[in-house]
Amino acid sequence: MSSFTMVKALGEALRKELEANPRTLVMGEDVGKLGGVFRVTDGLHKDFGEDRVIDTPLAESGIVGTAIGLALRGYRPVVEIQFDGFVYPAFDQIVSQLAKMHARALGHVKLPITIRIPYAGGIGAVEHHSESHEAYFAHTAGLKVVTPSNPVDAYWMLRQSIACDDPVVFLEPKRRYWDKAELDPNAAGAPSRLHEARVVRPGRDATLIAYGPMVKVCLDAAAAAEEDGRSLEVVDLRSLSPVDFDTLAASVQRTGRAVVVHEAPVFLGMGAELAARITERCFYSLEAPVLRVGGYFAPYPPSRVEETFLPDLDRVLDAVDRAMAF
Repeated sequence: MSSFTMVKALGEALRKELEANPRTLVMGEDVGKLGGVFRVTDGLHKDFGEDRVIDTPLAESGIVGTAIGLALRGYRPVVEIQFDGFVYPAFDQIVSQLAKMHARALGHVKLPITIRIPYAGGIGAVEHHSESHEAYFAHTAGLKVVTPSNPVDAYWMLRQSIACDDPVVFLEPKRRYWDKAELDPNAAGAPSRLHEARVVRPGRDATLIAYGPMVKVCLDAAAAAEEDGRSLEVVDLRSLSPVDFDTLAASVQRTGRAVVVHEAPVFLGMGAELAARITERCFYSLEAPVLRVGGYFAPYPPSRVEETFLPDLDRVLDAVDRAMAF
């Protein structure tokens, strides 16, 4: 066991997959000689060469389109989109081609492509470097969408995504890149299935449901609430499509209350679907409406005021207070 940051864990996962399968490729802007803007791919170009760790032009549509062609020829491309807001030029390729080819070919075509996207805010960057657009991809049938919240999940979930025969959008929470955890890369297998939610803190009074960067915020909120005598359960969703509704329902049926937390705006965000499904499945167990905490329905603000925009411990605890007041 060694201490890994999320950046180091992701890099180690890529290294393991490159070693295990000669048809696995890494490609994207500055992933080669530079090692990526966040240094996730640092050292891979030197060790595996420019034919397998490929510096691409600044053309996201071309990057994803090339990856689709490579996948059709039997390769397993791992594509990096440098920042969240840069994915839009590739949106047509992802939604109109990548997501649909398997169904269009009646199951005869597989597209094992992993698209890594650093997303969300909290690093003091400008708008196109801080957005949370997960709902676009989760809404698209044919794509699997996952996001880790810690280095251990980052390592295992990336390896599981690359091994998957379906296209996976792999969202990496930038503000957690430097969080550390103990990880054994040589363990026999992953601690959880790729699309399995996990209860990361048990509780009795209410369930906090989060994913990616907001899991730590909810854990901090649960620790603060404990000082006031409240016991909050925290569920890390991990997979946004498909969603492990069984784990969510089991938790909410125990606690009777649910608060969904994400960075993206609340309007038509992931929280809306989660709230609707929880209400359908847990109606007779609920002691209060399912509440949502998220970003405001506005363009991402300048970095100097982003902390006002992003959900924090106080906003989460305020929602818990409102749920408990019913």
